Amino acid sequence: MKFYKIILLILLFSCNENNNTDCCAEIDYGNREDLIIENNVFKISYNEVKEQPNWIEYTVKDFVKVADRGNMDFYLINNIKTSDNSDYYNNPWDKGHMAPAGSFTDSWSNLAKTFSFVNCALQLDNLNRGEWRELEEEVRRLAKLEGPIKVRIELKFSANSEVLSTGATVPDGFYKFLNFDDGSKTCYYFENQTTDKNWSEYEISCN
Repeated sequence: MKFYKIILLILLFSCNENNNTDCCAEIDYGNREDLIIENNVFKISYNEVKEQPNWIEYTVKDFVKVADRGNMDFYLINNIKTSDNSDYYNNPWDKGHMAPAGSFTDSWSNLAKTFSFVNCALQLDNLNRGEWRELEEEVRRLAKLEGPIKVRIELKFSANSEVLSTGATVPDGFYKFLNFDDGSKTCYYFENQTTDKNWSEYEISCN
């Protein structure tokens, strides 16, 4: 399995970063449940059966903004079976960034990496555009004041997780773990449903 992952990563990242959909040969590796994808923005464990990430890690730092998302949209990566536009059509699920675009506008290359479907999850629109987004903004604010913050997001699935007719599995919820430079941690859990309180009230014990 490690050999296939190495070959896949060589193929994937030898492609032109701005044209990821066309440049690699089609190879069918089957449906992998723990495909590790890593670049200079994030590290992701991807589940091709669920067509969703298992978890993602990234670091938010203080930065100077040089890029803007504009009309960017999510793109597919050859040889990785992910969700796609059909999974988000005519339903309440947003294309939820896991590594947030707003935290990687320090370069066009980094910003573009956040728009891969491997970095995308089925997230209820109210959550994605509400308290989840506000917590992302708070993490950026804290990174400017306190230094780099390591973030890990774990998606929660269960036997009752909804499977869409298009094939992707909807996460039950999202854990977000923040690790600060001073060794302290703050942890949150959001059910994948409408939020009815402030993001700070979703804090949980890190134990």
